[in-house]
Amino acid sequence: RHGRQTSGAPSLMLSKGATNDKKKDQEDFDIDMEAPETERAAVAIQSQFRKFQKKKQGADD
Repeated sequence: RHGRQTSGAPSLMLSKGATNDKKKDQEDFDIDMEAPETERAAVAIQSQFRKFQKKKQGADD
């Protein structure tokens, strides 16, 4: 790789104006995690991410 060591998990960048206020976070991310469409979306995102990682690993070899 390019000398970077990462845990493999994406990092979360917070802006300077970010707050730890839980109420505000709930308002910003009011997603029903039990909804079938949420699960389908998560699976689709994970699938695309895995494809990206495989492609990226192939380019590094």
